[in-house]
Amino acid sequence: MTRGDRLYGIHPLLEALRSAERHIDGIYLQHGRQGRDIDEILSLAKTKGITVDFRSREALDRLTGSAHHQGAVGMVASKSYTSLEDLLAAVAGKEHPLLVILDGIEDPHNLGAILRTAEAAGVDGVIIPERRAVGLTAAVAKASAGAIEYLPVARVVNLSHTIDRLKNENFWIYALDVKGEKSFLGVDYRGAVALVIGGEGRGIRPLVAQHCDGRIHIPMKGKVSSLNASVAAGVLLYEVLRQRATAIPSCPPKPDKTLFNSRLQ
Repeated sequence: MTRGDRLYGIHPLLEALRSAERHIDGIYLQHGRQGRDIDEILSLAKTKGITVDFRSREALDRLTGSAHHQGAVGMVASKSYTSLEDLLAAVAGKEHPLLVILDGIEDPHNLGAILRTAEAAGVDGVIIPERRAVGLTAAVAKASAGAIEYLPVARVVNLSHTIDRLKNENFWIYALDVKGEKSFLGVDYRGAVALVIGGEGRGIRPLVAQHCDGRIHIPMKGKVSSLNASVAAGVLLYEVLRQRATAIPSCPPKPDKTLFNSRLQ
């Protein structure tokens, strides 16, 4: 059975997990529930990298608005994802395409806020991983204040491979990292650019960062060492927007990525 973006009942949830077509963003199971079906749900969730939380029966009653959930609830996407191929096709003719890649954003309010800012700043699309990250849930849709309806979101299996694909399409890939070697204010964001923003707490995974053309940071003058992911995204995106609003000439084709320093202003 379904209610909004919630799928509940053991067998409907199992069939959704077995299907390659259905996206499950998170699972809630009732405390104390056991059995072969529950074991299979846990096994499939682990294989697919889906987070499982355990809640009381009363909490699941409130979540589903029903007492017939059988102790198993899946959170499904509120909006369909686009494919990476379709996203790249949509930006192929643009002079200055801009993409945002999110590595492990788990807070739905953060993801919603990033989508809202990205849409306002003219981002062409957002890319998120299938595993260990929040998807397009109802909470994300609400936090995005409607932006989710206008901004394409692609969900991919492997971010590192996706970054390599974008580089082959002549995108410059910049990872926002507190340990980045260059300030975000000293980089040229003209041309095809993708910005990588890490999840809460851990930031960008080292392997993902290694595939990027360069790592940049936001200078911090106070005592705290980093910004919230959605705030950092807003700061960076509006620097990109500022640069692109100055009617500067188009940048030349992407040079060898070893020449990262040549894009410093």
